[in-house]
Amino acid sequence: MGLTEVSRYLSLILRHKPEVIGISLDEHGWADVEDLIAGIARDNEFNMEILEEIVATDNKQRYSFNEDKTLIRANQGHSVPVDVGLEEKEPPELLWHGTGEKFVASIDVQGLIPKSRLYVHLSADEETAVKVGRRHGNPILYQVKTGLMYRDGYKFYQSVNGVWLTKDVPAEYLERR
Repeated sequence: MGLTEVSRYLSLILRHKPEVIGISLDEHGWADVEDLIAGIARDNEFNMEILEEIVATDNKQRYSFNEDKTLIRANQGHSVPVDVGLEEKEPPELLWHGTGEKFVASIDVQGLIPKSRLYVHLSADEETAVKVGRRHGNPILYQVKTGLMYRDGYKFYQSVNGVWLTKDVPAEYLERR
C-alpha cells in the first residue's frame, strides 16, 4: 500500500471505523498511537515514521498529534460521535459549499445536512469549494449566508485546518452560483 492509500486508510480508521483494526477512540476522538500503528501494521508496512510523514505532509491537515505524540486524531469529518473540542466562532459573512450536480435537487429543498458526518463542511473560498464539488462530479457551488445564520442563532466552529463546520444549513440561507 502506497502512502496515499495508507493515508486514506488512516482517515477511515480515525473518522469512521476504528474497529476495523480493533481500536477505539476516546470521547474527543483520540486514538492511542501505539495501538493504531500495531493495528495497521498487521496487514501493511506501517510505523511511526510513516505516520509522522502522513501527518506532516497531508495538504488538508486532517490529523493532529497530542504534545508527546502518544495520541492522534482526525481534526474533523467524523461519522462516529466525538467531541474534538471545537470552539464556537463567529463566521465571516459568506462561506462556500461545493457539491455535485446530483445533489442539487435535494439541497434546494432541504438545505445542507451532514448526512453521515457530524457537521456540514463549509469552505472559506470559492476555489476550495470547487475542488470539493469536483469529488462528486460536475461541481456546483453554493454561497452560504453564514453571517445572517449566525445572527439568527446558528452555531459555527472552525477546525484546526480552517474548515468551517455547522450542524445544518436551511435552504433559505443558500444561493446557488
